[in-house]
Amino acid sequence: MAVQICYPRIKNIGLRGIRVADTKISYIDGMKGVLQYRGFRIEDLAKYSTYEEVAHLLIYGHLPSRAELEAFDTRLREARMVPPEILDALRGRAKTASSMNVLQGAVPILSDHDPDFVDNSKEAVQAQTVRLIARLPTVLAAWKRICNGEEVVVPRSDLGHAANFLYMLTAEEPHELPASILDVCLVLHADHTFNASTFAAREVASTRAHLYACITAALGALSGELHGGANDRVIQMFQKIGSPEKVAGYVKARLDAGERIMGMGHAVYKTMDPRVPILLEMALELGEKSEESFWIKIAKKVHEVTQAEFKARKGREIYPNVDFYSGITYYQMGIDPDLFTSIFAISRVAGWCAHVIEEKFAEAQEKPVLYRPTAEYIGDYCGPQGCKFVPLKERKN
Repeated sequence: MAVQICYPRIKNIGLRGIRVADTKISYIDGMKGVLQYRGFRIEDLAKYSTYEEVAHLLIYGHLPSRAELEAFDTRLREARMVPPEILDALRGRAKTASSMNVLQGAVPILSDHDPDFVDNSKEAVQAQTVRLIARLPTVLAAWKRICNGEEVVVPRSDLGHAANFLYMLTAEEPHELPASILDVCLVLHADHTFNASTFAAREVASTRAHLYACITAALGALSGELHGGANDRVIQMFQKIGSPEKVAGYVKARLDAGERIMGMGHAVYKTMDPRVPILLEMALELGEKSEESFWIKIAKKVHEVTQAEFKARKGREIYPNVDFYSGITYYQMGIDPDLFTSIFAISRVAGWCAHVIEEKFAEAQEKPVLYRPTAEYIGDYCGPQGCKFVPLKERKN
């Protein structure tokens, strides 16, 4: 007879707090609300740098000189065009497909057309990285226009990374404000240590899989609602609430039912996520320009009520995470909510690739070391010899 074996239960479910590797790419202090990319605070990067500069920092390990940045930017601009096979594949997708599924499906096809694909050197993987950063925005914009029955817009080489994406999305040259705000958003999302999608990329890299396989895995992880998929659900929540006066009833009903308030709380930060004030400031600026500031009013009320309810019910603080205001920011720019997580992805691809490169080529380590965690078995146990197997014809109904 099978019995259940009892072992002391592992408390660190989900690898929370478990150190699995070293990294030089980014650093978080969740208690103090600190985020740094290679030693540089996110506040400074958001204020003074561009996404292109940050991508260079993540991939090559240092802030570029003017000449290095110009060369890197030129490579990105030259790599924006995607092969026609990609557009054919997009036109063959069901129009109901999510943009994240479309991005994930496009990456393996992009690998078929990468001239450095069979080269496993660090320089080749860095070249592949440049192409992925350059081409994923083109794929995403093309998909949205195909879904809308519109002609695909060819990328322009005279626009920066963020501005070119908005141009490909709308077929209109963007105004300076939304282009600059999107650029900052891309900076804020470019990396975040060992989050679920980054860990997925590194875990796949540890098997010696190629870069495109690693990024495909990362995209799958990011699509989940507990990870990148939360920002569009935040907007859906605000739309469902409808007005600031209805916030308290909605929040209390959700918490009474044991459900989450989307965009509130974080796995790492126990204080304010340092990206949130930057996003809030940009959302407010867009709200003034677009007369959509009532979304900010709803958001602030959700923040206020949720924080008060958590304090009263659980005796602890809770803070909004990066999804809480990023969704409002994109929405006020006229971007479809289905694209929110995908925009997260076209930014985070720089961080993912940097982590894959580190996993594959880190110095002073034998890399990759295959990730192989253990698990606690809690199923039936019949002793060291196992349970007695009964042939199908002898089993009782």
